[in-house]
Amino acid sequence: MKRMKFGASVIAALLLLVACTQPTPSKEEGRQEERQEKQTNPAYQVVAEQLRTPWSIDFDGATIYVSEREGNIVQIKNGVLTRQSLHTNKPVAQIGEGGFLGFALAPDFQDSGNAFAYHTYEQGEKLMNRLVLLKQEGNQWRESKVLLERIPGSNVHNGGRISIGPDKMLYVTTGDSGEEELAQNQESLAGKILRLTQDGKVPADNPNAGSYVFTLGHRNSQGMAWNSKGEMYSSEHGPSGTPGGHDEINKIRAGSNYGWPEIIGDEQQEGMKSPIYHSSETAIAPSGIAFDEKDHLYVATLRGQKLYEFQPENDSLKVVMEGEGRLRDVKIHNGRIYVITNNTDGRGVPSDQDDRLLVLESFH
Repeated sequence: MKRMKFGASVIAALLLLVACTQPTPSKEEGRQEERQEKQTNPAYQVVAEQLRTPWSIDFDGATIYVSEREGNIVQIKNGVLTRQSLHTNKPVAQIGEGGFLGFALAPDFQDSGNAFAYHTYEQGEKLMNRLVLLKQEGNQWRESKVLLERIPGSNVHNGGRISIGPDKMLYVTTGDSGEEELAQNQESLAGKILRLTQDGKVPADNPNAGSYVFTLGHRNSQGMAWNSKGEMYSSEHGPSGTPGGHDEINKIRAGSNYGWPEIIGDEQQEGMKSPIYHSSETAIAPSGIAFDEKDHLYVATLRGQKLYEFQPENDSLKVVMEGEGRLRDVKIHNGRIYVITNNTDGRGVPSDQDDRLLVLESFH
């Protein structure tokens, strides 16, 4: 059955209505009506508390960096939390699901002090996203170079994950910005996974000459990771409304089309790839993902409010941790699992200690 699609004028009207009222969550991100009763979890430690809508985690040795959506970078060093200020040439717009999102230290960070960042900004009456190079100067970060601008943005579906691949290239997820047809438009940067050199150029071996587009047909991907074989995976939010759910884990291949909005779940169409896992009609809203040293894939979920381990042998998710509310990102570092909660994003029920960075010992 063909799913109903809405024209740009209708979408614009809906977004205007949202902008004029209190923020309403998209279904896939969901609203946490009440904190789940805490379940039995692996032993964990609280590394940091009272984070402000954190989004990304990265590491420089034992020092941890966390991006906050309002436009800060938190440094956690020797147990001390320092909220470092951010100075970008265009102000961060924390509107809807947008703000200061993806953050990744440059491979030569210890020498250069550089990091890559993705943030939402206002361009006239429109929301856009941009990718910039930052430089750390004491307890401040300043924009030193624009790598890519005018990535379509919106109150919803901004993507925003940044990762350095095994090939040393810079990978970026973008959302469809609430205009689903853009995901199939090769000329648009929306609804894609982009691949750039670290100085912002189009790699010579990208699928299409002169294009940043690495893959297309994504609705709102917020997770990327590579296993020990160099194989790339992503997580993605499925549709809102009816049908809903159908959140995805995809195995990413250069130049492939992942189908949104033409196919969801197990649907198939020539020239498009179906996910290796989808959540059926249950919405879990996967965000950050990470492989451990044994190639077990961990998935942080927002609406699902659980940390899962994906088990490819039976295409299922195993619960690793639950009862801590919404989870935005997960990273594996020195054999330990780091997770940030996301209960202060307007859709959760935060405690006085939220948001928090937690660390679990790997139990494999």
